[in-house]
Amino acid sequence: MIAAGIDIGSVATKAVVVDDGRVTARALLRTGTDPKLAAQQALSLALQEAGLSEGGLPTVCTGYGRVAAPNGTRTITEILAAARGAHYLVAEADGVIDLGGQDTKVIRLRPNGTVADFAMNDKCAAGTGRFLELMASALGVELDRLGALAEAAVNPARINSTCAVFAESEVVSLIARSVSEPDIAGGLFAAIASRVAALAGHVGAVSRYAFIGGGARSGALRKALQARLPGEIVVPEHPQFVVALGAALSVRE
Repeated sequence: MIAAGIDIGSVATKAVVVDDGRVTARALLRTGTDPKLAAQQALSLALQEAGLSEGGLPTVCTGYGRVAAPNGTRTITEILAAARGAHYLVAEADGVIDLGGQDTKVIRLRPNGTVADFAMNDKCAAGTGRFLELMASALGVELDRLGALAEAAVNPARINSTCAVFAESEVVSLIARSVSEPDIAGGLFAAIASRVAALAGHVGAVSRYAFIGGGARSGALRKALQARLPGEIVVPEHPQFVVALGAALSVRE
């Protein structure tokens, strides 16, 4: 069965096309100020890549902006979509960490991949991709360089604030004290990992996590999480598309 899934995130919108569970096309765009338009454009690009025409394709929409789903699409929550996509790609995982632009979710899965419990941080940018963007700006470096700096840390700085705004002030203070960029970056990744670990503590014991979302592309963040969580961290290929994949797979349900 051919179907499509759209994940309208606060920062990026992702679309995938699947054929009998195999992903045949992907597309990613900035969400911008018009989530519905972003969803339509992402789906159009994915359909073009798959060599399909628009119209009549079963489509499920999820994510922060799913209320703006294009006409004719069904919607599900991102918790369900994340669980479905993660279980499909990492069948042995009994937990999911989804680190997106504006929120972070930790989900505990039953053996069949359904949701047993979850916790999420959606009240503040701390512990999200947006937090890293703000901190990279405070350091005056590109976001893509932040992870490399963190991996070079010798004595990671301690970032105490749980608020992104106050953490930014801490970074400015650390710079003034001549703390090295790598040590500041290392402290930032450690701070995010600690916040995610605190969320994980609310959902119960997990032996293996599927780490998904845009944040999962960071090797430095994966290492920081692994240092603070007892469960193994597994990053599937194309982690930022896992929620969209889960949406597409849910067409069969």
